[in-house]
Amino acid sequence: MIRILIDADACPVVKIAERIAKERKIPVIIFSDTNHVLTSDYSEIRVIGEGADAVDFALMNESMPGDIIITQDYGVAAMGLGKGAYPIHQSGKWYTNENIDQMLMERHLAKKARMGKGKHHLKGPAKRTLEDDEHFAASLIRLIDHILNGRSIT
Repeated sequence: MIRILIDADACPVVKIAERIAKERKIPVIIFSDTNHVLTSDYSEIRVIGEGADAVDFALMNESMPGDIIITQDYGVAAMGLGKGAYPIHQSGKWYTNENIDQMLMERHLAKKARMGKGKHHLKGPAKRTLEDDEHFAASLIRLIDHILNGRSIT
């Protein structure tokens, strides 16, 4: 049985994922830290104590093969792949065994470049558009269909 696990801290697609899950009767667990107040009439919400990566570790401890994990964290995605889960970014991009190494390397190189310039933070992402939300929804539906039909994710 598929479940959707959401790394909800700063995640703009929670409601979209819940709507799709509800339509398809897929259980959802939302993981958030104590700095965020979330409510849902469909999903189970797990509030995790503060601490670096506490939400990430709680999500990973809960994840099982076949789960869909919505996260923008490449490290969480890599761990999810290692557990046989199907991570997807809020942009709709699927994390796969074929692309995760390159994504992790690009993140590492970007961090090194920022540190070399004395910068520790990146400029925030561009404002989400309706097209971004539609793309994510279509990608999540395709991912669910791939999993249910036993097709490989590449």
